[in-house]
Amino acid sequence: MKASDYLVEYLAARGVTHVFEVVGGMITHIVDSFCRAGRPKLISVHHEQAAAFAAEGFARMTGIPGVALATSGPGATNLLTGIGSCYFDSVPAVFITGQVNRSEQRGNRAIRQLGFQETDIVSMARPITKAALRVTSAEDLPRLLAEAFATALSGRPGPVLLDIPMDIQRLNVEGDPRNPAGLDRSECRADQSDVDAVLAAISTAERPLILAGGGIRSAQVSEQFRAFVDRVQCPVVNSLMAVDVLPYDHPLRVGMIGSYGNRWGNLAIGRSDLLVVIGSRLDVRQTGSETGAFTAGREIYHIDCEPGEMNNRVRGCHATKSHLRPFLEDVLRGGPSYDATQISGWLSEIEALRHEWLDTKELAGGAGINPNDLMHQLSRMSGRASAYVADVGQHQMWAGQSLELSAGQRFLTSGGMGAMGFGLPAAIGAAFSDPSRPVVLIAGDGGFQLNLQELQTVRRNDMPVKMVILNNRCLGMVRQFQQSYFNERYQSTYWGYSAPDFCRVAEAYGIPGRKINAPEDVDAGLAAMWADPLAPFLAEVTIDTFANAYPKIAFGLPITEMEPHATPREMEGT
Repeated sequence: MKASDYLVEYLAARGVTHVFEVVGGMITHIVDSFCRAGRPKLISVHHEQAAAFAAEGFARMTGIPGVALATSGPGATNLLTGIGSCYFDSVPAVFITGQVNRSEQRGNRAIRQLGFQETDIVSMARPITKAALRVTSAEDLPRLLAEAFATALSGRPGPVLLDIPMDIQRLNVEGDPRNPAGLDRSECRADQSDVDAVLAAISTAERPLILAGGGIRSAQVSEQFRAFVDRVQCPVVNSLMAVDVLPYDHPLRVGMIGSYGNRWGNLAIGRSDLLVVIGSRLDVRQTGSETGAFTAGREIYHIDCEPGEMNNRVRGCHATKSHLRPFLEDVLRGGPSYDATQISGWLSEIEALRHEWLDTKELAGGAGINPNDLMHQLSRMSGRASAYVADVGQHQMWAGQSLELSAGQRFLTSGGMGAMGFGLPAAIGAAFSDPSRPVVLIAGDGGFQLNLQELQTVRRNDMPVKMVILNNRCLGMVRQFQQSYFNERYQSTYWGYSAPDFCRVAEAYGIPGRKINAPEDVDAGLAAMWADPLAPFLAEVTIDTFANAYPKIAFGLPITEMEPHATPREMEGT
């Protein structure tokens, strides 16, 4: 079988239904094989970065490795931001790049380049992949394909790059790609004594909390996690990457914590005597810079599959090395059930904090549309949506603080990479995972412009992507940073920055749009967006330029001290 045909058949056998790409000379054999096979479906986008983000969105919705395809040189290098996003957020993906013919590679010659667009993408990608593999012979292709998928899915998930020279793509290979060998999904398991210690700590604590992180979704154990929470009756705070692990109306859901977390969530951590960390790496965006204050007064049990993530920044934790699936299985198999009445006073205290520090009051009195109110209104109108996808910026934080996700709805955003431009292509990938349900994109005017060209992909495929653009006519998160630390010199965020009329841009692509300029316009504007649930739509929402994302941890102070009521002690470095 021709190598490129083998590749296509192998992807189909692995359950890959969509592959995202921008065509180029060094992948024409592969593209032609997709064309002749008819499956998986090839989705042409307009920038390789968008292809990578779309693959990530698809993978995060399905658990199947996302696949993106690019040609050599600039095509391959344009994938790198999306590859890094998958690596930092533990998303399984296989990125396939074409390479120049082996006879055109410089090898050990003391030159920069031999073949046109020859680029050593393997060396570039290696630091941000679980493996970067170079195919050097046709005989190696079946083995390396299997290795790529096994590596992407095993252990802590992540991306793998596979670089295939063009001359190898047209050679013949042996084997049957339709019957791939099973993947090794072996997982490390905690000692039972460690599991018992966690349960005992929860049962004796007066003010326990569970901190849920994005690893719960990466490990595909959200259902088991919810069963665990219901069993132990312990309130749950979540990181930005775990907004969707419990539905908004779950009685034990507290809210988001961290740099821009719900104020009551951060205060709850400050008052807790036990924190059980599941699937979170406790980075500075979650704990604040003062890790001593984060640990003071409470025991912390940290469950993670990577030892290096535990007792890293936050020291003194009870570290339990385990993948989450076996850990939760062991908890649910033998763990006792708890009565929430034993911590009823603690639950009442958290609820009182929530009412005292409502998210919608953080910007009370501000001009125009309140972004937190908008998120609640959007949620109430978007029950049909399968997912919310947030780009990166202030809107991302308002979404994390205030969206009301129902059971089964997902929340996707770029966490570790924090890549502006993630939103639109990731929403496209998410929408292809289930075309029968719409996806809601929440983006800022700045981030949306980074991959705005993918409006054509939305239109060409008539995708049910509902785009909500919060337009504050600036790059708001950095503008807020300049307000705090640079005496309101708004260079390149407000001064020297501009954005187009997004509704007119959408119209140019054949997508209907509507402006929402005032609070009284919101309900009608969102109703227009949902008039046809399966049609694309763009809503441009005017937000005050100087609306800040509050609350925000005052850098250099404990997690409980948040702006605007506290002043940063030092300039934040992250």
